Amino acid sequence: MERPEYEGLSFCGNNATVDAYSVRRGVWNNGCFVDALNLVPHVFLLFITFPILFIGWGSQSSKVQIHHNTWLHFPGHNMRWILTFSLLFVQVCEFAEGIVSCKTMETNNLHLYLPAFMGFVATTTSVVYYHNIETSNFPKLLLFLFIYWVLAFVTKSIKLWKYAEYNVGPRHLRFCITALLVILYGLLMGVEVNVIRIRKYVFFANPQKVKPPEDLQDLGVRFLQPFVNLLSKATYWWMNPLIMGAHKRPIELRKIGKLPIAMRALTNYLRLKDAYEDQKTAEDPSRSPSIWRSVYRAFGRPILLSSTFRYLADLLGFAGPLCIAGIVRNMEVDNTTSQMTETYFGVPFMSSAKLLQNPSVLAVLLFLALILQRTFLQASYYVSIETGINLRGALLAMIYNKILRLSTSNLSMGELTLGQINNLVAIETNQLMWFLFLCPNLWAMPVQIVMGVILLYYFLGCSALVGAAVIVLLAPIQYLIATKLADTQKITLDHSTDRLKKTTEILKGIKLLKLYAWENIFSDSVEETRGKELTSLRTFAFYTSMSIFMNAAIPIAAVLSTFATHWFLNETVPGPSEAFAALALFHILVTPLFLLSTVVRFAVKALVSVEKLGEFLQSDEIGDDSWRNGDMSLSFEAGKKNLGMTKAINRKQPMRYQMDNYEQPSRRQMRPSETEDVAVKVSNGFFTWGSNLSTLSDINIRIPTGQLTMIVGQVGCGKSSLVLAMLGEMQPIDGRVHWSNKNRYSVAYAAQKSWLLNATLEENITFGSPFSKQRYKAVIEACSLQPDIDLLPFGDQTEIGERGISLSGGQRQRICVGRALYQNTNIVLLDDPFSALDIHLSDHLMQEGILKFLQDDKRTVVLVTHKLQYLIHADWIIAMKDGSILREGTLKDIQTHDVELYDHWKTLMNRQDQELEKDIQQDSQTTLERKVLRRAFYSREAKMDDEDEEEEEEEEEDDDMSMTTNRRSKIPWRVCWCYLSSGGFFMVFLMVSSKLLKHCVIVAVDYWLARWTSSKTNLTASNETSSNITLPCSPAAEDDSYLLVFSILCAAGITLCLITSLTVEFLGVSAATNLHHNLLNKIIHAPIRFFDITPLGQILNRFSADTNIIDQHIPPTLESLTRSTLLCLSAIGVISFITPVFLIALVPLGIAFYFIQKYFRVASKDLQDLDDSTQLPLLCHFSETAEGLTTIRAFRHEARFKQRMLELTDTNNTAYLFLSAANRWLEVRTDYLGAVIVLTAAGASIWSSSCGGMLGLGLTYALTVTNYLNWVVRNLADLEVQMSAVKKVNSFLSTESENYEGTMDASQVPEDWPHDGEIKIQDLSVRYDPMLKPVLKHVNAYIEPGQKVGICGRTGSGKSSLSLAFFNMVDIFEGKIVIDGIDICKLPLPTLRSRLSIILQDPVLFSGSIRFNLDPERTGTDDRLWEALEIAQLKNMVKALPGGLDAAVTEGGENFSVGQRQLFCLARAFVRKSSILIMDEATASIDMATENILQKVVMTAFADRTVVTIAHRVASILEAEQVLVFSSGILVESDSGPSLLAQQESLFSVLHRVQTILKADLVIVMKRGNILEYDKPETLLEQEGGMFASFVKADL
Repeated sequence: MERPEYEGLSFCGNNATVDAYSVRRGVWNNGCFVDALNLVPHVFLLFITFPILFIGWGSQSSKVQIHHNTWLHFPGHNMRWILTFSLLFVQVCEFAEGIVSCKTMETNNLHLYLPAFMGFVATTTSVVYYHNIETSNFPKLLLFLFIYWVLAFVTKSIKLWKYAEYNVGPRHLRFCITALLVILYGLLMGVEVNVIRIRKYVFFANPQKVKPPEDLQDLGVRFLQPFVNLLSKATYWWMNPLIMGAHKRPIELRKIGKLPIAMRALTNYLRLKDAYEDQKTAEDPSRSPSIWRSVYRAFGRPILLSSTFRYLADLLGFAGPLCIAGIVRNMEVDNTTSQMTETYFGVPFMSSAKLLQNPSVLAVLLFLALILQRTFLQASYYVSIETGINLRGALLAMIYNKILRLSTSNLSMGELTLGQINNLVAIETNQLMWFLFLCPNLWAMPVQIVMGVILLYYFLGCSALVGAAVIVLLAPIQYLIATKLADTQKITLDHSTDRLKKTTEILKGIKLLKLYAWENIFSDSVEETRGKELTSLRTFAFYTSMSIFMNAAIPIAAVLSTFATHWFLNETVPGPSEAFAALALFHILVTPLFLLSTVVRFAVKALVSVEKLGEFLQSDEIGDDSWRNGDMSLSFEAGKKNLGMTKAINRKQPMRYQMDNYEQPSRRQMRPSETEDVAVKVSNGFFTWGSNLSTLSDINIRIPTGQLTMIVGQVGCGKSSLVLAMLGEMQPIDGRVHWSNKNRYSVAYAAQKSWLLNATLEENITFGSPFSKQRYKAVIEACSLQPDIDLLPFGDQTEIGERGISLSGGQRQRICVGRALYQNTNIVLLDDPFSALDIHLSDHLMQEGILKFLQDDKRTVVLVTHKLQYLIHADWIIAMKDGSILREGTLKDIQTHDVELYDHWKTLMNRQDQELEKDIQQDSQTTLERKVLRRAFYSREAKMDDEDEEEEEEEEEDDDMSMTTNRRSKIPWRVCWCYLSSGGFFMVFLMVSSKLLKHCVIVAVDYWLARWTSSKTNLTASNETSSNITLPCSPAAEDDSYLLVFSILCAAGITLCLITSLTVEFLGVSAATNLHHNLLNKIIHAPIRFFDITPLGQILNRFSADTNIIDQHIPPTLESLTRSTLLCLSAIGVISFITPVFLIALVPLGIAFYFIQKYFRVASKDLQDLDDSTQLPLLCHFSETAEGLTTIRAFRHEARFKQRMLELTDTNNTAYLFLSAANRWLEVRTDYLGAVIVLTAAGASIWSSSCGGMLGLGLTYALTVTNYLNWVVRNLADLEVQMSAVKKVNSFLSTESENYEGTMDASQVPEDWPHDGEIKIQDLSVRYDPMLKPVLKHVNAYIEPGQKVGICGRTGSGKSSLSLAFFNMVDIFEGKIVIDGIDICKLPLPTLRSRLSIILQDPVLFSGSIRFNLDPERTGTDDRLWEALEIAQLKNMVKALPGGLDAAVTEGGENFSVGQRQLFCLARAFVRKSSILIMDEATASIDMATENILQKVVMTAFADRTVVTIAHRVASILEAEQVLVFSSGILVESDSGPSLLAQQESLFSVLHRVQTILKADLVIVMKRGNILEYDKPETLLEQEGGMFASFVKADL
């Protein structure tokens, strides 16, 4: 009986003709009953698990959760996840099949698909349930799952058995699905049994205990990818807290924690080293191991895994075109007229092909294929990146260990330079890492290309091959362009290095340039170099745009050639299903071909890198250490017999080296038989630096224990070599070095060339030894470092070394000596520690450090020195000459036995004493160094300030969390606009319009293709369908006209591709040109105050790093961003145009996309910064190790340095891994969004049943979205980081320039002004900045023409400010200076400054020729220049140089002494025949002799000119005709020198008295006949409460 109102819900259907509920043939033969039976297990599972889940979720404590959810995996964990996902997929198929079968029935048969649906729900629940049991570690509850799998297995098997009985076979889809389900349930049952077998949680007495892996016992590991479950691994779900959290507060190093053990550099190093070592065989010792093979052995498995994922992803990628073809084809064919299904025991069955003809089923399949493809692709990327990072860590450790064993001769003989080692670390290892990232592409791409071509042939026949040929033939051009790009980049780099050098020189000498009005000459030379750089940048831009153009144009060209060929061959056009499948295939094919050129380039680079690495790993090493341990003396014969003992291991005979036991060698026990009076003994020694010529020959010496041994001799006679030979750094040809046992592991050494770590000053001195305050203080005192420490911004916690504050030679040397003193070792070797110290410090160091500090401890000291006056302190002397020992013994021995030598020493000593007196007369070198240090700060805080500055900008406005959140996720639109506008408005307009036009044309091409291909099918389609069609699928017009329009559109598209790619790149070049030009102009013309308050490093960063980003990185990012954004927008536009319903789905998708990109951009920026900031210390550690190799080995600190290197490598790798995991996080999410877009687009168009062509068009476009969505976000994030460079440059563009114009015209100034040199200073007040206090107040003075004037006063009294006021370099806000009747404030600056001369305190020379340094304007004749040099006493010296006036001056004039440089500056002042000369403390940095020359020259050559001398030594202006004495900005005395001296009370005579006393060797302070204090003046000054100190203070 029929009851229509229940029709929708009947379980077995209610067809009256078929008795669905009849059980006449037995219950088992009723298909409906068998299906109902299949529901039972699912319902059972849901009933049991839901209460457990709810109770469990409510009560589970969070602590347990955190602990177990990452690491605890039951046995067969991954297998279970894979099987469950397969099960879900099969159940979806079962459900789809049920629904399609049901449609063929007259009534609704729920039993066909309801069990499948319930099965799907139950399987999903089982996964959730399992995951929760696993994270709470409660395996007993797994029993319910076990029961479920058994039940499901049984019920499905019954169903299968019934099918077999009725002859339903594999030709029917439902049979296959049921068979698959039986297998899957069976396997899951097996997994469950396995868990019971291993964990023994039930049926066994003692269940197994589980412990977390050791990485996770230490909670520092935050990188959870290896530990989370499969789903979380595939979707990077575990990254969510980190990425979302970045929004609230930035990601710091703390947050990313440590690396898991398997990824640490040490683990991977041991793997790689074993693989490398295993290849060394006894049979063929000369063969060097292959690095490739080692890499394959150590990392082969993950590379294979990654490649497998890649193949799977590529094959699934072809599902797109196939599904599109199927959907379009089946939408055209009317589905109702298909063959009927067969029916067995009242249930319909259909074939597999029938199901795949259903468009909705295909749409779902396409969606699932896309999701899987993207998951596999990202998994492949992740695995190859992780492997690449692991390999890099291993290689770095290998290189580092090799560096620590390099033979010194390799480095000193120049076989290996530091540059090469740095390249190995920074470039070659990265090349190999990138090769590993890309290597799965190498074997995946050819397969992808072949598959693509086969499918194209299947769809379009022969014409497809034409299109494919176009793509393949154009690929080599891509490769050519890629190589050209690399070459151009090298050239650009050279030019930019050159430009930076010039810019640095300008900035260092900016004060001089301004005072001489030479800014423009120098800025022109920078602009000239920049011009060359821009030329190569234009070439670079051209090649880049060609590359982009090829990429965009090839698919258009391929499509055009294919369809034209097809039309000519077949006289028709392919149907829409074939056409759009082909279109999608072309898009798939272009990517591998474009990438192939990149991958091939990287492969070539990797081959070169491996070759370099191999050479390096085979280079000579220092020999085995065993010979340095006293028990074994190495004799030459032994060396011959046993190769293992020779000093340098020959390349031909590599040895298995057992290093890397990461602990210090143990100190050996002394044997009683040993002689104790000799610490080191060399007998019959011949040593070489690598060539077989011996550097040291016939060495027989002994170093007595506990005494001071001095090694003396001329320069280059082998003193340092002897010390190094004792340390085992030289190669012994013959003889032996014998160390007494307790000493070898207890050596401290200070090398001749000082070597500092990039660490704090304190760490440099303690050097890994435990800190003892008392000892540290004593060392600081002995090396007189305290005054220097007081100058440092953070005291002894200041970073020094390469990246830190640059110290002078003397300061560096004292720190190195301090390091040697601080170590508590038996032997101290000091290699010429006095070379960079002045006389006071040398004495102090000798007395306090060596004689007192070291000798009191009874340590053995070996001192190499040139200062013979110290020989009297020596217990033992070794005199050397030409690489052999001249004499050995005490001073007395030598005096009696070798009178000649002794007399020679005496004459040398007298000479040194005279120099000493000279030395004492002048200001000590140290005070000078300290002055320089004080200045250096300003230029240095750069590095710190630069970073702080930006952080401050972010923090300033408000610390409110929401504010920072917003600001961190905002896109800097203003800066972008500023960048674009500096490229020129026309270029911007051109770029925007051509981009938009290009995308419109490309859409038009595809739309026209849709019209054209549909025109065929529409003729056959009858009119009744037209009511459904939303778009006019017009009947065919002439095919010719279609082809013509199509060709024109394609040609237009290709042309526009060319135009857009060129405009973007050249917009970038023009923006870079303008920004740099403006920046240089602004900075060169900024007031001097700007340079005082802006650190030099910060300005240089604008010209180096930031300019580089603007030049090379922003244009390609901008191009990529606009292209991918417009592609996505045009795709969404096309889909919405075809099926407007799609717009509704777009809203939630848009919101999801917005949040994903917002979170990602912030996190990505932080992780990028972390990666950058952790890379620098690593590279520095390598270069500093290579530099300080001898020191590290002498101290035996290799293990400590290795440990540090491993830590730095791991830190950097952690940051990099997180960065790449964040990129995967983003890509998985955007890819899934893209898949949902494809699904909704397909669903909407099937539902609104569009015509075939339009449907194909929409789906093809939807597929492209998946590829480009993540690029939009990635490029947005990159652009945001890069725009900060523009922002920084911009912040400098707003600085005020000096007022160059003046109120007078330059033409009004007489040619010969100032001809007399008369100066009137009227009521002058000066300040550096309107915000600051005045530095000079109401000064009045009159200087007659030709007068010699001295200006003096204490530091900070305003002397130098007056000199700057003459040049109008400071703000003169009251009063005026009138020179020869003209007020200088009215003059244009260039005129004023070019007419006066000045000699500055610091001599500044520029790199170039001597001629250029004396006269950059090229106005003077050669005679004039020679005359100037003669006056400055330099003529003979310059004549002797090659090239005379054109002889080269190196950067900063380093190839001349400081005194000579100062004399050049004098000559420079003379070349400019000005009647006024100002000398600003010009004699501060030169010795007495040079100063006397200077004074003489000034008196004679400048007799008729006005000379203003600003003196820091009062003695130099005693004779002046007029002396101006300043005190805190006020002129206090003004008279001639002698008359001021005569007044006892005058400030001038007080200054003179104090300076005279301070120069004395000894000061005695008396009171009432008693001597209170006596010592050196500097020592007395340091005693705060002393009488002398208080006198001096009172006087001053």
